[in-house]
Amino acid sequence: MAFAIGALAKATDVHVEIIHYYQRRSLLEEPIKPPGGIRSYGEAHARRLRFIKHAQALGFSLDEVGDLLALEDGQHCREAERLGSRKLTTVRERIRQLHRIERALAELVASCHGNRDKARCPLINALEHDH
Repeated sequence: MAFAIGALAKATDVHVEIIHYYQRRSLLEEPIKPPGGIRSYGEAHARRLRFIKHAQALGFSLDEVGDLLALEDGQHCREAERLGSRKLTTVRERIRQLHRIERALAELVASCHGNRDKARCPLINALEHDH
């Protein structure tokens, strides 16, 4: 199946501007424009765009997506595993950080709930004093 860029964008739910951006970043090959014609994108382009979107949804940066795409021939599973493991470690650390933030916010919100007669809000006070 051949797509004009607008049809490719619609089929993959990616804006045309993003497709051009990925081409500038060398994440997506730009087809040669025939004389007097328009560029024709194929199913391989659509698969590549879906791959990029899915990898980003899993938290990979565009640089990391580029690294993964360099391994797409399937012969570098160990390297892909290393990249995935590194991302998993980063995600797990971020989850731990978010749990700490959640606990701190829950304590601050609870302190506000019990602060009916005091003049100063504990949450605002804590934020002002970097607690």
